[in-house]
Amino acid sequence: MSGIEGVKAASRGLRGDIATELADATTPQVTEATYGLLKFHGTYEQHDRDTATALKQAGQEKDWQFMVRVRIPAGRLTAAQYLALDDLADRHGNGTLRITTRQTIQFHGIAKRDLRETIAAVDATLLTTFATCGDVARNVMATAAPVKDGVHAMLEESARMLSAALLPRTRAHHAIFVAGEDDGTEGEEEPLYGATYLPRKFKIGLAHPADNSIDVLANDLGLIAEVTGEAITGWIVCVGGGHGMTHNKPRTYPRLATPVGRVDHADLLAAVEAVIRLSRDFGDRSDRKRARLKYVIDDMGLDWVKDRLAERFGRRMDEPPALPTLAIPDHLGWHAQGDGRWWLGLPVPSGRIADLGQVKLRAALRPVIARFGLSPILTPQQDILLADVAEADRGAVERSLRSLGVEFAEDRSPLARWALACPALPTCGLALAEAERVREPMIGAIEAALARHGLLDERISVRITGCPNGCARPYAGDIGIVGRMPGHYALHVGGDFEGTRLSYMLHDKVKEAAVADALAPLFAAFAALRYSNEGFGDFCHRLGRDALLALPGPTKLAAD
Repeated sequence: MSGIEGVKAASRGLRGDIATELADATTPQVTEATYGLLKFHGTYEQHDRDTATALKQAGQEKDWQFMVRVRIPAGRLTAAQYLALDDLADRHGNGTLRITTRQTIQFHGIAKRDLRETIAAVDATLLTTFATCGDVARNVMATAAPVKDGVHAMLEESARMLSAALLPRTRAHHAIFVAGEDDGTEGEEEPLYGATYLPRKFKIGLAHPADNSIDVLANDLGLIAEVTGEAITGWIVCVGGGHGMTHNKPRTYPRLATPVGRVDHADLLAAVEAVIRLSRDFGDRSDRKRARLKYVIDDMGLDWVKDRLAERFGRRMDEPPALPTLAIPDHLGWHAQGDGRWWLGLPVPSGRIADLGQVKLRAALRPVIARFGLSPILTPQQDILLADVAEADRGAVERSLRSLGVEFAEDRSPLARWALACPALPTCGLALAEAERVREPMIGAIEAALARHGLLDERISVRITGCPNGCARPYAGDIGIVGRMPGHYALHVGGDFEGTRLSYMLHDKVKEAAVADALAPLFAAFAALRYSNEGFGDFCHRLGRDALLALPGPTKLAAD
């Protein structure tokens, strides 16, 4: 077993020495064991990697800090919850809120001395940070569009139900972060997770077939709604998705989820718990790089998986139907909700709600949400939807936002609107290269290359990550740019915009400044040889890697 398994087993239900170490004011960091347990409570210890070398040379301690993540099922917030989180960004964070690709909010830059108070303040909003990280079922994603009909209401309700049902039963989180002390309990029974919880993180997403903006097949458990009229009557159960991998480790790889069954809507929770138990019982606890459910699926085979699921579900699931055609609509701009009100989708580059330069996004959102009582919804594209806008208020809402320089959908190119980027440097300890901080110049260079071939209006998805773990889902979509080493990236193409096909690596170790140059020959060929209505990823898939590499273009792309 890996070391963390022993830590979990001896933790008294995720308590460990967390309370004691947080109360210790003599050090700004925690021990390795507490670091592992704190993840379950929604926080990662990090340090500012920009200042680490200079501080080390000066003989000083690293700038230790914590990231805190909130559990927000389906990305839904009330106005009061959003405003409370916004207040926390100034009180204890770095003055920004960051929307993640899993419809949550992260705070960065929190000092150890403020960690308990920050998490307690989140809990006071009737949200929680519990089980947003760690070896448990994490934030439950669902289609973001606030359409007021029976199907979308059931999607949101199902996400909330699953999120509540899948929380660990231990009272450790409340004792440590709300009551502020270790209650001395030896650990409550965990009927779903067991004493050592899951071998690795577990991700769940629920999707309407007409709206796969969550990339449902990228989850350990993807559930596609079977829609009949105004209701969800059943779910297609897809298992074994996940984007995490390690460079030069072929036994690790990205994978899309495979359909294994179909269940009635009434059996949704039982089906989800059966899949979680499968992961709990058979995930590899000796090697965390291969501990995800996707490797169990491939190692053991679908027939074996269906048999084991039947044992845990109580019967064999119905055979899954053919997957429906999945689509990704545009949620940005103004949209009618269906109840006489509107939602406004605003682009948030890299999901960072901040006041930067002439764009005062954070300052603009606060008064608009408070004055009009809007309901913020976080999207898997790292954008924000302001729901429940009255018809009479549309003009005032837009004027208020524009007065502080807020960009609307029409102010950004399609490429910029569909681009994702993980935080990477300076906070993420896993980052091999930049992502968020190079997003704008990299997207600008790619836009220029597209413009030279008349392709600037094409809908192309670009996902940029600082490492191969795939937080921005780079192996699905049209173009994946994956951190390889400082200043260099692996370039992936050939997926599809709808998230139903994985991409392949075209170039390895492309210099940051050469990424757009590496794509330019592909854009030229796409403009000249594409089929009618063919997407860029589909075009790259059709031609294949060898044909794309044979295209005339720059050759000095790799590291020296």
